Amino acid sequence: MRFKGLDLNLLVALDALMTERKLTAAARSINLSQPAMSAAIARLRTYFSDELFTMQGRELIPTPRAEALAPAVRDALLQIQLSIIAWEPFSPTQSERRFRIVLSDFMTLVFFDKVVGRVAREAPAVSFELLSLDDEPDELLRRGDVDFLILPEQFMSNGHPRAKLLVETLVCVGCPTNQQLSGQLSFEKYMSMGHIAVKFGRTLKPTIEEWLLLEYGLKRRIEVAVPGFSMIPPLLPGTDRIATMPSRLVKHFAKTIPLQIVDLPVPLPAFTIAVQWPALHNGDPASLWMRQMLLQEAARIESRPETC
Repeated sequence: MRFKGLDLNLLVALDALMTERKLTAAARSINLSQPAMSAAIARLRTYFSDELFTMQGRELIPTPRAEALAPAVRDALLQIQLSIIAWEPFSPTQSERRFRIVLSDFMTLVFFDKVVGRVAREAPAVSFELLSLDDEPDELLRRGDVDFLILPEQFMSNGHPRAKLLVETLVCVGCPTNQQLSGQLSFEKYMSMGHIAVKFGRTLKPTIEEWLLLEYGLKRRIEVAVPGFSMIPPLLPGTDRIATMPSRLVKHFAKTIPLQIVDLPVPLPAFTIAVQWPALHNGDPASLWMRQMLLQEAARIESRPETC
């Protein structure tokens, strides 16, 4: 199909090239041969009177013109795709939908495992791709590259819809033999001890407890930084280090790893974990079904009394 002299299929090729940044990978993603993709680039260059891409090694480096075109092209393709999808019926028992979800290992262990188990029973062909926290989650939503983000509300944008899942609190945890944790933990002792903490992504973004501490103007002495919460409990036994962790995750690990759990001396508030999805997915029946699943499982967890 042509629109004002442009073959609209070329926009699909341009979007793939901007996403993959490699000729072969982009061609494969839209089922084109490499020569056909090269021809598409040539036609795009002619139409837009711009090189659009230069080669740096094997990577395609977009020109400013290509960078400016990319958001509008992606938004247009998403609108077309979702307008069609919205009219398609969704049958969980028949669907082979694959959901891409960004969440922490904490929420995977204390929440999403229940969702996976239920989906396996009710929609056995539905699958998941769970992704680690990204440096630019807003961009993933804007591009429609993920179906959901599951994060503390403080880290979510205002440009996309969201729904509350769980309310979580933080506790201090250490080795059972750590004498400094006996009795009530003072603020001075908490700040002077060595901490194990999580840093996410290439830019080492702070997690919720560090974000809340920074809100109070506090900075811990972090002696060990790890990429996920689940790495903290195995590193505590036999040391005098401590960590600040979500209480549900601490109780999860306390079943298999000896841990000492004490209240924080800093009045950090409870925080809300929410699910967020691209605004363009709002009417997608599959997204609606998964949202209901997430909310129902979260409600079941919230209704249970927390036990060690």
